[in-house]
Amino acid sequence: MILGEYEYRIDQKGRVAIPAKLRKAFQDGLVLTRGFDRCILAYPLPEWQRICERFADLPTTRDKNRRLIRITFASAFSAELDGQGRVALPSPLREYAGIKDVAVMAGGNKYLEIWSKESWENEKLLMDERAWQLAEGMELR
Repeated sequence: MILGEYEYRIDQKGRVAIPAKLRKAFQDGLVLTRGFDRCILAYPLPEWQRICERFADLPTTRDKNRRLIRITFASAFSAELDGQGRVALPSPLREYAGIKDVAVMAGGNKYLEIWSKESWENEKLLMDERAWQLAEGMELR
């Protein structure tokens, strides 16, 4: 499980440290891509491979499938952690997410979300306002 919320500075080369307790999940590599909420998604390589398999089954005769495939794969970058546990965030993804000098990482169970600090603060406010509505529709036991 990829859990927690962490804040790190981006270095001059566009690298950010992955939290030490999460590095094991990314030891075999990772894929960075655009999230749907103006953030970057970081998938461990085994999880990315499962996503690829699911996308391979989508019929490309449907417009929304083709567009979803483009959104997901055209903006995807393979990456590896360096010796200090950092990953280079490609500039197109940093620009998309509005990440400049500080990144906030939020666990997403099977992936990690990487946000600009400002966008994450706005997202937390939105989640707080809507938490009861989100929970109401779930059937957790």
